[in-house]
Amino acid sequence: MNEKELKVIFEEKFGEGGDIRTYFAPGRVNLIGEHTDYNGGHVFPCALTIGTYAVVRKREDRVIKLYSANIEHVGVIESSLDDLTNKDEYHWANYPLGVVWALKEKGSEIKSGFEMCVWGNIPNGSGLSSSASLEVLTGTALTDIFGLDKTMTELALIGQYSENNFNGCNCGIMDQFAVAMGQKDHAIFLDCADLSYKYASVKLPNAKIVITNSKVKHSLVDSAYNDRRNECSQALKDLQTVCGINELGELTNEEFEKYGSAIKDEVNYRRAKHAVAENQRTITAVEALNNNDIKKFGELMNASHVSLRDDYEVSCEEVDFLVETEWSVPGVIGARITGGGFGGCTVAIVENDAVENFKEVVGKAYKEKYDLDAEFYVVDIGDGARRIA
Repeated sequence: MNEKELKVIFEEKFGEGGDIRTYFAPGRVNLIGEHTDYNGGHVFPCALTIGTYAVVRKREDRVIKLYSANIEHVGVIESSLDDLTNKDEYHWANYPLGVVWALKEKGSEIKSGFEMCVWGNIPNGSGLSSSASLEVLTGTALTDIFGLDKTMTELALIGQYSENNFNGCNCGIMDQFAVAMGQKDHAIFLDCADLSYKYASVKLPNAKIVITNSKVKHSLVDSAYNDRRNECSQALKDLQTVCGINELGELTNEEFEKYGSAIKDEVNYRRAKHAVAENQRTITAVEALNNNDIKKFGELMNASHVSLRDDYEVSCEEVDFLVETEWSVPGVIGARITGGGFGGCTVAIVENDAVENFKEVVGKAYKEKYDLDAEFYVVDIGDGARRIA
């Protein structure tokens, strides 16, 4: 499907005429820097060329009508500006409704309803930020059709606030920021403590970025994500008794070695150890990339996975098998789990002439082990959310 076909569906569902506009927001993949964003550390994501499309039209009353071409059986979901609450029957629509609610909470109340038809080609539950894509997409569209005064950074924060407080996942800012601020052929080196950022060129003439979808998503992802935040928060409180920091991301590895014994709980210690080390890995990895040392970047990706598997414990058997198989394939520069964890995707940097063998070897081994067909995406880095028609 493309945006023109989506407009046809919109007109079938909601009628023709009026000021109909079309928008796009990408998915994202994080190259390195996982579970550091809510710990005041650095991340290094990039926007993808796959993402979510929306066709939108303003209404004159206070009714909101939403339809997903990806989930046709759910049908048109109808809500109202007068009842912005999270309800199970709203299904996927709780994400765009949450953005409407968050805009109101932050002082940009929308005065009339709207109709929106969406379709995306981000695999659901893959860890490529389909929810953040939908949130930023909604914010971009509403800002445009209602003439709101919002920057893209502000829309990223609105999306995060919505997901935290309306949909109950206590995520950091990385996903929404990458979706809103993406730039073609660049990743974003973002300091999540103060939202300062730099773009870093990720043109790899001799290699490709390959995402492998494990096709598994374990149900504990949201609850365990919130658990990890709480564990890091407690570790931070313990550390603050011996050193004056506001975030785990302020510590170097050496400082953590010096002060880490203040963390009373062994599990919390390992969570904090990952947050500190992963932040330092990310800083070093971007320096390596800027120096064209892609080999070093790949080694740091590998170390990131080990830390996420052992200290942060957000991987799973299937994804560990994928990554370990990928490490064994000639021409793989680096590979790791990406996203929130407990399933989803791996990201690998693979030499150009090794990509087809990579897909064949990894796909065959995974099928034999788990009777699952992994999906492979050789991805390009795209721009952030925008109006396209």
